[in-house]
Formats: sequence, structure tokens, C-alpha cells
Amino acid sequence: MSVDLKQQIAEATKAAMRQRDKPRLQALRGMQAAIKQREVDERSELDDPQVLAVLRKMAKRHREAISQFSEAGRNDLVTRETLELETLENFLPSSLPEHELQQHILAAIESTGATSIRDMGRVMKQLQGALQGRADMADVGRMVRTHLTEAT
Repeated sequence: MSVDLKQQIAEATKAAMRQRDKPRLQALRGMQAAIKQREVDERSELDDPQVLAVLRKMAKRHREAISQFSEAGRNDLVTRETLELETLENFLPSSLPEHELQQHILAAIESTGATSIRDMGRVMKQLQGALQGRADMADVGRMVRTHLTEAT
């Protein structure tokens, strides 16, 4: 039986406590707090896909914060956010390589019979189930748009 994601985070938190790794511990506790907050809000126990959704949302926030802090010249905060993002990414599934992503997109365009940008919704709907969590859907959308505009 595999260990669920919340349990993995809890074990990593204990290990960080034992190692006295304060920055990593802070990141792990932040993850646990976000998961717990969502459980309280929804009044239910989160399963792995829901926990992954919480972690993806946190990762997106950290990426945005990193870009904003680097524009402002706050390297101390960039370092902290980068460390927290790296800790978070340890629990996220690895993303698909570009060539596999292109293959998925081309297959979806072919299977839906998409010929113009008007068909983008159908293509994205099909891709969302297959790629959710394995690729940034905003990037996928840009790639689909490129393929569909080249087709016309």
C-alpha cells in the first residue's frame, strides 16, 4: 500500500525537525497549513488529487512571488521563495517533456477534428483530463493556440 501525500509531507516535516532544517521546516509547515485550511473550509478529508491541487496553487503563487521580488531587487526574498518552491516541487509529479506535450496536443487536435481557433475549447477540454497536474495548462493553451493558428 502506498503512502498518501499528506503522510509523506508529515514524514518530511518530522525529518526536517530532526535535522533542524528551519527553512525546509517552514515550507513544509506552510504546505500542511494550506492543506488543513482547505479541509476545514470544505469540511472533508482531502484525497491525493485534491492535495496536489493545493500544492500546485501554492507553487504558482511562489513562482509569481519570485518574479515580483526579483523585479523589485529583493534577492533575500527571492532566495526564500525559491527554497520553498523547491521543497514544494518535491511533492509534485514531474512535468511532461516538451516533445511528449506536443504529441498529446497534436493527438487531441486530430481526434477532435479541430481546424481553427474556434475549436480550441474542445481541444483544451480533452487535454485537461490527460495533462492536468503534468503540465502548466496556460502553456498548453498557448501551444494549442499556436498549432490552431498555423493550421488556418
